Parts: sequence; structure tokens; C-alpha cells
Amino acid sequence: MDFLELVKKRYSCRNYQPTSIEKEKLDYIIACVRFAPSAVNKQPWAFRIISNKEEKEKLRQCYDREWFATAPTYIMASILHDEEWVRADGKHHGNIDIAIAVEHLCLAAAEQGLGTCWVCNFDVERCTQLFNIPSNEEVAVLIPIGYAADEAKEKKRKDLKDILR
Repeated sequence: MDFLELVKKRYSCRNYQPTSIEKEKLDYIIACVRFAPSAVNKQPWAFRIISNKEEKEKLRQCYDREWFATAPTYIMASILHDEEWVRADGKHHGNIDIAIAVEHLCLAAAEQGLGTCWVCNFDVERCTQLFNIPSNEEVAVLIPIGYAADEAKEKKRKDLKDILR
């Protein structure tokens, strides 16, 4: 599969099979995340794989959606603010860096036959409390991951003429 096929294959999956993910696939995905680029190579991120029942129940308190609960595993992606690069004009790059790493994660998962979805609309404060996240760390994205139980819908995208300047 070429890169364009892979990009088209990745979609926001919102229904998962109850099947567990093989450790080898998770290891591969995290290896791909490790090689994501970041500003000044700071790699200001932390990832937690959440697959045990107690932790999944805690995470579901932070984002209570029926579809979200169908995922067998989650990956929590955090920005380490004390490690992120800050440009001379004060712009922090942690959000950009975590976005690049999470998209590496999602593309690697799609290549492995797994579905994912970016979840950013969750209760960050509750998540921070329930998982004892240190003060220098901000949970930025929750990624449900597993074998899709639905089919990808056609992606609606702007025409090239509308995005190319």
C-alpha cells in the first residue's frame, strides 16, 4: 500500500470489536510514534496504553460516550510542557508536536488493520485527577484503538483549488 492509500484508509472509527489487540501490533505502533518529528527534537510527550478494566472505567468517566466504550484499548497522549520547545516569540510547540506524534500513531494503527479516533473533547481536569497526572503534563488527546466494527464512510474534503495558495 502506498502512502496515499494509507492516508485514505485511516478514518475516525466510532465502533470497535471487543477483540484484544496483539502486543506486537501495539509495540509496532509505539515504535512508529517514537520516530515522530518534533520541534528541536524535544519529543515533549508521554503515552499511556490503557487496557485493564479499572483504568478503562476511569477513562470512560472523562468521556462518557457509548461509542467510546466499545474500544478494547485506549492510548492517552500528553504534552510535557517543561520539555516543549518555545519559539523566540513565545509560541509553544507542544500542541504541534503531540499532533504529529498522534497522527503517526493513527497511521501506524491503520497500516496494522486497526481503527482509531482522535478525542479532544473530554474532561481534562477529571482525567488529570483520576490518573494522577503531574503538573508539568497535559493530557491532550485520547485515542480509542481496536479492530473496527464499522465501515469507513467517504471522506468529505475540500477541493485542491480551495486549499492550495
